[in-house]
Amino acid sequence: MSLIVKICGLSTRETLDVALDAGADMVGFVFFPPSPRHLALEAARDLGRAVKGRAAKVALTVDADDATLEGIVKALQPDLLQLHGHENAARLRDIKRRFGLPVMKAIPVETSADLAALPGYADVADRILFDAHAPREATRPGGLGAVFDWHVLENLDLKLPFMVSGGLHADNVSEAARLTRAGGVDVSSGVERAPGIKDPDMIRAFIRAARATQELMVR
Repeated sequence: MSLIVKICGLSTRETLDVALDAGADMVGFVFFPPSPRHLALEAARDLGRAVKGRAAKVALTVDADDATLEGIVKALQPDLLQLHGHENAARLRDIKRRFGLPVMKAIPVETSADLAALPGYADVADRILFDAHAPREATRPGGLGAVFDWHVLENLDLKLPFMVSGGLHADNVSEAARLTRAGGVDVSSGVERAPGIKDPDMIRAFIRAARATQELMVR
């Protein structure tokens, strides 16, 4: 099975093209005003068109209401909705039914106790994304460069596809994938030279490292 590589928080045509040319499987766009990666709908429309089916488009939202989601879906035409807030299983079910799109639920992880929420989400979500817990004073739930203890997922028995994120970069993505046996890796701040400013060379390096990890795992 190939390792899915997602580059999240893309906001310019240049860095989107770099991610696509380097072979990203998923490209993520953030719709959350407190984030330095937040996209206006018109910008999202233009970037979404530029993907041209070369990767799956992912729309990241945080506790968005239906009207907000409707605008995002219309502009970006995403392949997947990433729900990064406090959405419960019932809300996931409602969103899937209303918009007819698969959903990936982000779950913040610090200890094994945080996995208690999994059964309810696993019945509804199409994917799970494990991310680090944000500090209490944080203004957003992810994209903060924080790493969680990957050993928490080491013996996870989850039939649902899952990805890991949180503080990943080219130098640690191999260990993260090896320990968690995740089906995908998701990076945002780990390929930035400043908050919200993606670095083309860092994007290429991350994807290259992830692909090298994939080759080792299938041997």
